[in-house]
Amino acid sequence: MQLGYVTAILPDWTLEQNLQFAAHNGFDSLEVMCWPVGRAERRYAGVTHIDVTHFTGADAERVNSLCRQYGVGISSLGYYPNPLTPQAEERQTYIEHIRKVIAASAMLGVNTMTTFVGRDPSKPIEDQWGDFEVVWKPLIAFAEGQGVRIGIENCPMLFSLDEWPGGKNLAISPDVWRRMFDIIPSDHFGLNFDPSHLIWQHIDYARCIYDFGDKFVHVHAKDTKIDADRLYERGIMGLKWHDPKLPGLGDVDWGKFFAALRGVGYDGAVAIEVEDRAFEGSQAEIERSILLSRDHLAQFM
Repeated sequence: MQLGYVTAILPDWTLEQNLQFAAHNGFDSLEVMCWPVGRAERRYAGVTHIDVTHFTGADAERVNSLCRQYGVGISSLGYYPNPLTPQAEERQTYIEHIRKVIAASAMLGVNTMTTFVGRDPSKPIEDQWGDFEVVWKPLIAFAEGQGVRIGIENCPMLFSLDEWPGGKNLAISPDVWRRMFDIIPSDHFGLNFDPSHLIWQHIDYARCIYDFGDKFVHVHAKDTKIDADRLYERGIMGLKWHDPKLPGLGDVDWGKFFAALRGVGYDGAVAIEVEDRAFEGSQAEIERSILLSRDHLAQFM
C-alpha cells in the first residue's frame, strides 16, 4: 500500500508545493484535486491543483516531470460534484468536467479518477436508477476507452439542510453498491472506500472490505466521532451528531481496518483526507494534522 493525502485541505498551495511537502514528509502519493477554476460550492470543494479544462500533452509532461523531480506519484485525480442533480444544465456541466478529468488521468498515466455518483436528495433511492444509468453508463464506457478506473466514494453527502433529506450521493451502502455494479458490471467501475462514513451509519466497515475489496479502486483514510450527547438530543434523523476526525481520534479501529485490507490483498493507495475542524485554525495546524495522521497510520501499514 502507498500512503498519501488528499490535496483539498491545502487549497492555497500549488501542485509543486504539495509535492514538495509530500516528499519531505515521506508520502508516496497525492490524490490531486481537479475542480474547475472558480468559486467553491461547499467546504473542501472548488480546489484546483491541476486544471484539466484544456489539458494538453505538454501539461501532462510538466506535471509528470514535477512528480519525477520530487519522487511522489499521483494516486488519483479527484473531483466530487453531484452529476445526478435534477438541474439539467448543472448536471451537464458536471458530466462534461468528469470526462475532462478522466481524459487528463489517462494522459498523465495515473489511470484513476475519484468522484461521487451523485443523487437527487428529494427522491428515494429506488427512483434514482434510471438517471444513474443514463449518466453513468456512458461515463464508464468513456473511462474504459481511456483505460481509467473510476472510484466512487461512499459518502452520503448528508451534512447540511440543502442536502436533506436524502443526501447528494447515492453510493452509501452495500445494497446500493451491489445494484450499481449489477447495472454497470465493469472492471473500470469501483469504490473509493472511506470507513468514516460507515461508522455513523452503523455499517460494519470491515465486513464491507471483505465483501467488496475486489471493487476497491482507491481508499480514503478519515475517521469520525459520534457525539453520544448530540445523538441523544437529536436522534439519527437529525444533523451534526458526528464529526470528521483525524485517523486515531475517532471511532474507526485502524488495526481492524488494515487487517481487513491486507486480508483481501489490497495493495493500492491510501489517501489521508483531513476534514477535522479542530486542526484548521492555522496553516501550521493543517500541516501538523496531515503528519499526525501519517504517524498514526504508519504503524499499521
